[in-house]
Amino acid sequence: MTTELPEMMRAVAITEHGGPEVLKVDYVPAPVPSHGQILIRVAFAGVNRPDALQRAGLYAPPPDASPLPGLECAGHVAAVGPGVTRWKVGDAVCALLPGGGYATHVVTQADHALPVPEGLSLAEAACLPETCFTVWSNMVMRGGLMAGERFLVHGGSSGIGTTAIQIASAVGARVFATAGSDDKCDACAELGAEAINYRDSDFVEIMRMEGGANLILDMVGGDYVARNIKSLADDGRLVQIAFLQGAKVQMNLTEVMTRRLTITGSTLRPQSTLAKARIAAEVERNVWPMIAAGKVRPVMDSTFAMDDAPKAHARMESSAHIGKIVLEMPGD
Repeated sequence: MTTELPEMMRAVAITEHGGPEVLKVDYVPAPVPSHGQILIRVAFAGVNRPDALQRAGLYAPPPDASPLPGLECAGHVAAVGPGVTRWKVGDAVCALLPGGGYATHVVTQADHALPVPEGLSLAEAACLPETCFTVWSNMVMRGGLMAGERFLVHGGSSGIGTTAIQIASAVGARVFATAGSDDKCDACAELGAEAINYRDSDFVEIMRMEGGANLILDMVGGDYVARNIKSLADDGRLVQIAFLQGAKVQMNLTEVMTRRLTITGSTLRPQSTLAKARIAAEVERNVWPMIAAGKVRPVMDSTFAMDDAPKAHARMESSAHIGKIVLEMPGD
C-alpha cells in the first residue's frame, strides 16, 4: 500500500433529506483500503436513480457503506490494501461501489473493479459498472435470456435501458423497448430495438400481436406489473428491478399459474460482496468482449462538474435525459 494516502478529500455530501439542493460539496476524511480493497482516485462517477432515492431518504445505504452517494466510478488505483494481487497503483479501473462515488477518492472491493475497456474514455467507463452488473445479472443470469427470444425493456432510453438493448441484441434476442417521446424512441431504434412510444401505443397489444415477450425487464412497477403479465408469452419471465410507479400492486395470480409465468427480481446494492464478485466475473467474461467488438457502448447524456451535482440530479429526475449522466471530479 502506498505511504502517501490523502487524509482529506472533496466529496458531495447529503446534508439532509430532500431535493437536489441538499447536495453540498465539502471536505471529509478520505477512506483507507482494508484487506481485499483498493482506493480509487475518482475521475468520473455515474449518477443513478438510487442516488436520488438515497438523497430523498428513501434508500438507506448498507450499515458498512459510505453515507456519500455514488454507486459506480472510473479512475486510477491510488492504493491497494493487504491481499490485493490483481491491481497496482496507477491502473485504470471502473468499479461497482457500495457508496461514496461522489468524491475524489473511494474504496471498494478489489474484485468489484474491472479494467477500463480499451478504446473507452474514463467518462464512458464510469457509465458501465452499475448498469452492466444490473442488466447482466437480471436479464441473463436471473432472467435467462437466450438468442431468438423476444425481449422487452421498459425505460429504453435510460442508462439501464440503453445498456439492456445493446446486450440483448448482442445475445441474439429480438428487442423491444418502450419510451415516452419520438426522440427517445429514435435513440432506442438506433441501438437495435423495435421502439414503442407508450404515449401513443399500447405495448400490451403490440407484444401480444408478436406472440408475447419471453422476458421483460421492468423498472416501472405500479400498474405495469399486470400489463407486463398480459404481455408475456406462455412460460415467460418478468424481472423487476425497480418500482418508479410504486411497489404495492393488486394482481390476479391465476394467469401466472395457468400460463406458467415466472415473476422475479433483485436489487444489486444489498447483495453480498461474494455475489457481486461473481457478477463482476460474469460481466468481464461476457460483456467486456461485446464492448471490445463494438457491439456495446455506453450512451452518454451529459457530464456535470462535481460542484454541479444538484444540476445532475435535477437532470436525471426530469427524465429528459437519454443514456447516462456522470459527474467529473476535480483533478489534483
